[in-house]
Amino acid sequence: MRVARIVVPAVLAAACATGGGARPAALAPSSRAAFRHAIDSMVSQREFRDAHFGVLIVNPKNSDTLYSLNAGKLFMPASNMKVITSTTALVQLGPDYTYRTDFAATGPIVHDTLQGALMVTGRGDPTISDHMRGSAMKPLLDIADSLHTHGIVAITGGIVAGPDVFPDTTIGYGWSWEDFSEDYGAGIDALYLNEGFSEVYAYGRAGMQPDSIVTSPARTYPVITIAPAVGGGTDTSELHLDFDSLRTKFFARGRLKHGVDTLIAVYPSQRDAYLAGLREALVSRGIRVGSSRSYAASSSTPAPAPLFTIHSPPMRQILPALLKPSQNQIAELLYKTLGLETTGIGSADSGQVVIERQLIAFGAEPDGFLIRDGSGLSRYDYLSPETLVRVLNRIRSDSAFHVFYDALPIAGVDGSLRRRVKGTAAQGKIHAKTGSISNARSLSGYAITADSDTLIFSLLANNWITSEQAVDSVHNRIMVLMASLNLRDLK
Repeated sequence: MRVARIVVPAVLAAACATGGGARPAALAPSSRAAFRHAIDSMVSQREFRDAHFGVLIVNPKNSDTLYSLNAGKLFMPASNMKVITSTTALVQLGPDYTYRTDFAATGPIVHDTLQGALMVTGRGDPTISDHMRGSAMKPLLDIADSLHTHGIVAITGGIVAGPDVFPDTTIGYGWSWEDFSEDYGAGIDALYLNEGFSEVYAYGRAGMQPDSIVTSPARTYPVITIAPAVGGGTDTSELHLDFDSLRTKFFARGRLKHGVDTLIAVYPSQRDAYLAGLREALVSRGIRVGSSRSYAASSSTPAPAPLFTIHSPPMRQILPALLKPSQNQIAELLYKTLGLETTGIGSADSGQVVIERQLIAFGAEPDGFLIRDGSGLSRYDYLSPETLVRVLNRIRSDSAFHVFYDALPIAGVDGSLRRRVKGTAAQGKIHAKTGSISNARSLSGYAITADSDTLIFSLLANNWITSEQAVDSVHNRIMVLMASLNLRDLK
């Protein structure tokens, strides 16, 4: 039986990758004037007459500005906001920082039975995922094994969530309504499973509506219901998932192209998904789990002393999972984690304060940024090319800079730059963060020149109505141009 994999609206955070090849420069510019003229000619094409470009390219060795256009102006940065979030996290939390999750008993343990509930208190661990662990169920199965080592084979009161350390909204300020039905528009929570998504298997006869749908992980988690096909049963040859009117669950609609279709689906409640996944793991290890009683722990209610604590992989392993695919939810978790660890309050407002202070410490001008979330999905984020270049320059002096540098996408090699500038002088020579939301495109990072010097650059574009590919083409050609430069001979 064939399996058709169809990506549908979901909350797996999507990368901001783009296609579009680059046209290699015939000859590297031999003078500053030629270099500037080449970029001027790209951004002044008629198709960009309505566009707003910001470009800053500097040689950090001697603080020499090779090119500047609107460098102090504010732009929506899209996922270039992740440059700010990740560098702040690296400086404030360190490369060895780990997330912890506490497991406590709400009642006595008699013989081999916990006579109460297993309370799980999370702090936003983003690593319980297929992406980072091979299988999101693996660390949950490890938790089941830890319970066995504590002699627990039955839990009468089920599994409950502990105090919520992220007390405010699960979505970012200024996110578009349309984003919530897309695969990059996930909310976050202190307990978080598989980056907010699940695989969904829809079973049925070909050409018919599905008669059963199963999710994995957390196969028992009831997020999917079957709805009548839209449009009087028109055969679309694919399945779609749509929110219901209360945005609490998804409906599957359409018809099966083959006997089984695989999709990506959302968890409306990230916390419930985690608890369901953990229950599944415990049951699969032979631990009897009773029904969970209603429990509403507040952030001011102290949790019982933990039986044990698990720790995530360190920050040095989290940043590549954030930056290379441009994973929005890890950025949002880091955003609130910065607030929690620095101020004691795991809110978006606290995260904003921490990042703004760090930007000033990095040397950014106070009017060179406006921060509203950690991922750049907000339409209210603003950064200037100057701010990005200053951050990229200052992080180079941090002892863990290599962690950040290695986590960035590499042009023509991996991450969201893997398909760009292949076969050109820029392939393998650009470590940079991409970014894309509607009418905003960004690329900021480091370029290795032909004579092995390093340039720092920020390329931002807003308010264009031409194609994304046209904007990418400009950015691609600038990447090739920078990689082709011989700074020692530049007049």
